[in-house]
Amino acid sequence: MFINIKKINNNEFVVIVKKKTITEHVVVLSDLTLKKLTKNLKTKEELLMFSFEFLLEREDNTSILGTFELSEISRYFPDFSCYIENWLR
Repeated sequence: MFINIKKINNNEFVVIVKKKTITEHVVVLSDLTLKKLTKNLKTKEELLMFSFEFLLEREDNTSILGTFELSEISRYFPDFSCYIENWLR
């Protein structure tokens, strides 16, 4: 498995996941979301990498939305923020 993150602008990223199938995802990650989730202890790229690893442990890359705001993960996986808190420790 391979995850590649490309910055489009300050708040948008393209995440390419290579598994059996290659998928491309556009993710919006604002400064406010970064601060809320990590208290700015991690970079946006680090949070994106962690988030995709989290998602890929739970579903195939073909099941991940093509475009989404990072905080939407919590709607599908309510324990997401707990995993982030543990990761930050």
